[in-house]
Amino acid sequence: MNERLQVFYHIRSDASAIEERARAIAIEQSVEAPLSAIRDPWILSDIIGEVAAIKDLGDGLFSVRVDLAAATVGEDAGQLVNMLFGNTSLYEDVTLDDAIFPESLLDTFGGPRHGASRLRARASARARALTCSALKPQGLSAEELALLAYKLALGGIDYIKDDHGLANQSYSPFEERLPACAASVRRAAAETGKPARYVPNLCGHLGEIEHQLDLAREEGCDTVMIAPMIAGVSTLAALREGYPDFAFIAHPAMTGTRISPYLFARLFRLFGADAFIFPNPGGRFGFTKNACGKIIEALRGPLFGLKASLPVPAGGMSLERVPELLDTYGRDAMLLIGGALLSAPPEKLVEETAAFTRVVAEHSYK
Repeated sequence: MNERLQVFYHIRSDASAIEERARAIAIEQSVEAPLSAIRDPWILSDIIGEVAAIKDLGDGLFSVRVDLAAATVGEDAGQLVNMLFGNTSLYEDVTLDDAIFPESLLDTFGGPRHGASRLRARASARARALTCSALKPQGLSAEELALLAYKLALGGIDYIKDDHGLANQSYSPFEERLPACAASVRRAAAETGKPARYVPNLCGHLGEIEHQLDLAREEGCDTVMIAPMIAGVSTLAALREGYPDFAFIAHPAMTGTRISPYLFARLFRLFGADAFIFPNPGGRFGFTKNACGKIIEALRGPLFGLKASLPVPAGGMSLERVPELLDTYGRDAMLLIGGALLSAPPEKLVEETAAFTRVVAEHSYK
């Protein structure tokens, strides 16, 4: 079956050259060879990319749709990203805007195992938005991070994650940080009667990550964070298969490339991310409301029966913005406030955290 990926590029070009540029990209992203070097009729008919549409967006920018053979993916997540934007990413005037996948690829990768609904259930929060915070800054010891985790859990946070910069540094090694933080969160949950999850950050090569997951399971953890563009999208897909009891929260590190953030959201959902962190408008990063709206659609919209991933808006958020954020994202989201909470005096961190969780709960029911 000659199934096709529909891939959409934005290309800066003179109008007189756009057709040639589009054909060159179709060849580059499929066979990467002169047509004169191809003698097999099947390759010429089924494998070579086809320019399906060109649209003038104005001001020298064109949208080009190229249809690529799904067979070239070979059931590998990394190869899918390669086919979408491998060599073409080397052209500075081309961005990868979007892609539509055939149902066979969705079946191959499977999407989230747990998704938004099970993340809600784990927090016993079926009718409100979820809350999240991050353990930071770099340089704190495992014991200091565990104390922060304890206070955040006492304040009612649902998911308390490592900052993405916490890896296996000498001042807070993974094998010390994991049991310390997990125990602190369990202790707080026992005191409050409210479930809370510690979310360790996976790091290193696949073998190290698998060892970390085994340790996390021993500590009662069932939710972890991974940066797919650091660890590798094929790693995320493999972990989805090999560790079905874990939920995976995808971090956006290294997604600030010439690939649209909403396509990253859809790809990470496809490869098994149960939630996806992204910068909210008005924070430290320059994401627009339109881009975030497309991210939400990529995570929660219909996708041939795949479970929905949970949106996790983050990046310079504050308690004062919670009502606005809930009006924007609704209950099916996890609000992540890190630095704004941790900036509170240590003796007031539990109080400030409780205020955050209270506002989320109250506004979720309006």
